[in-house]
Amino acid sequence: MNKWILIIIGAVIVASSSLLIISQPNTPTETKPVYETGFTYYDIEKIQKTLSSHNIFVSAPTAITDNTISQYCTYFENGLPRTVEYCTTTAVTDIHGNALGNINLGGDTNSPILAIANLETATLESNPAEVLLVFETVIESLVCDCWDEEQSEDFESISAWLDAVKKFYNDSNQRNIKSKIDNLANTEISLEITTKENSVLQTLIILK
Repeated sequence: MNKWILIIIGAVIVASSSLLIISQPNTPTETKPVYETGFTYYDIEKIQKTLSSHNIFVSAPTAITDNTISQYCTYFENGLPRTVEYCTTTAVTDIHGNALGNINLGGDTNSPILAIANLETATLESNPAEVLLVFETVIESLVCDCWDEEQSEDFESISAWLDAVKKFYNDSNQRNIKSKIDNLANTEISLEITTKENSVLQTLIILK
């Protein structure tokens, strides 16, 4: 069952509601190692192709293997930061060459276990169409184009989820927040909104 959770970072869980999925008969399944399932490094090509048709451009991936890898591909497990062995990063720009952010994939050298899309804008209301398009494309390319099939009572679309998180951010006096969708196609999806000195950072994290 998917769950939507909103968190004020560093504080407590303040809201929780269930997203219902159609139940299926229990059948024995063979569990594969996480590195052998889900998205691959090659899926960045699907993201590049989709976004370029909307005049958003993603550069060729650059491999990060030195001690700066934690700046690009860190995730949290049981409340503790974790890094990966291998990470690739790409730059995301608009049609005028203005930087929007980056998309990073990390895991071992054969397969990723996480994807991170960082988009930094002047305000939360800046570039809304571009932000939505990038996040939708990343989710649909790396997880599935299956949001409608989850029968969500709370959010009929990815856009509705993003709008709800943004509203919560504004209603909480722009404190840093995190919203998490559990078990969409056996992945964990999080959206973090972080206030910076002169900008707002929106971070989408997908974890196998």
